[in-house]
Amino acid sequence: MTSKLWDADPDPAPDVPVARPRLPTADDILPYLREIDANRWYSNNGSLNQRFQEALRARIAAGHVVCLANATLGLALALMAQKPAKGSLCMMPSWTFAASAHAAVLAGLVPWLVDVDPNTQQLLPEAAAELLRQAPGKVGAVMPVMPFGGPLGAANWDRFKGDTGLAVAIDAAAAFDTLTPSRVPAVVSLHATKALGIGEGCFIASDDGALIDEIMKGANFGFANSREAAAPALNGKLSEYGAAVGLAALEAWPHTRAAYRRVATGYRRWLGSISGLSLPDGFGERWISSTVTVGLPIGSMDRTLTALMDAGIGVRRWWGGGLHRHAAFEHFPRAPLPVTEMLVATQLGLPCWTDLPDEAISRICSILGEAVTAG
Repeated sequence: MTSKLWDADPDPAPDVPVARPRLPTADDILPYLREIDANRWYSNNGSLNQRFQEALRARIAAGHVVCLANATLGLALALMAQKPAKGSLCMMPSWTFAASAHAAVLAGLVPWLVDVDPNTQQLLPEAAAELLRQAPGKVGAVMPVMPFGGPLGAANWDRFKGDTGLAVAIDAAAAFDTLTPSRVPAVVSLHATKALGIGEGCFIASDDGALIDEIMKGANFGFANSREAAAPALNGKLSEYGAAVGLAALEAWPHTRAAYRRVATGYRRWLGSISGLSLPDGFGERWISSTVTVGLPIGSMDRTLTALMDAGIGVRRWWGGGLHRHAAFEHFPRAPLPVTEMLVATQLGLPCWTDLPDEAISRICSILGEAVTAG
């Protein structure tokens, strides 16, 4: 076992996989599919898409919501709609998923990889303001991230955007349960692995209606109430079939959330007695996610990985070694990353799925406890 295991996924077929998504069943979706058949409207903001957007808007108390094909496109479009200078820097944490950087590049920006706060694992607005004074070039945008769905003070980013005039787009990929909308656009993934999954898709929430209109134009070939392409754009629309799954998933959301909360509280109960381990603040109490990420003592990662994988337990170092270690991003400018390096060495994803048995959670935690205390 080497410390570079983040370079590749572990065994893809363990006895207890790290994720086992469950989307609405065919029977759940069928009534919506019959509506599609009757309407003969399959994309281009059909009636199901409109209902799904309105249901999401009401669920999270956002001023405006638009659904799109996936969250990478959503992040790119949320940046593009704010018109940062092409080729300028997009400040973002290195502690995030690869999609964050890909989206910035797609928007014509250059990722600038910076460090995060050790307590929240987030890039905070105060730190971003200080980093602006050290920037290696012109900064056009900032992309805060909500790690593993943890809460974020979106209103603070509203103030940052107002003070600096920079484009800001929040990568809220896993944050369906925790998002508090603001004027700054937040992009929530609807990938199958997320708590509210539809297979592939996303929604963008913002209290800024004009910005949402601009994002919608950017996702529809630059069209705005005409067939003239008024600006550079993409095709990022969500199909009616995706909206059908989404409406069925929202109907089941109370049960889905309760199931994830059972898993989260089970981990919190069993891990609470093991010294040196940590879970995100409030996880399983105030909020849930479709992942469980535990903090390990420094120096215990390799033996913990060995113990869990030898026992047939699926694990994942979700964000690998940080963006700065990905071949696609290693040439981008970066700030010193001591906290990111600490997180790389300590954060481990454990199995999390809605019907994960309590007995499996107990066994996982027992193996984990023995491994981390063995040193």
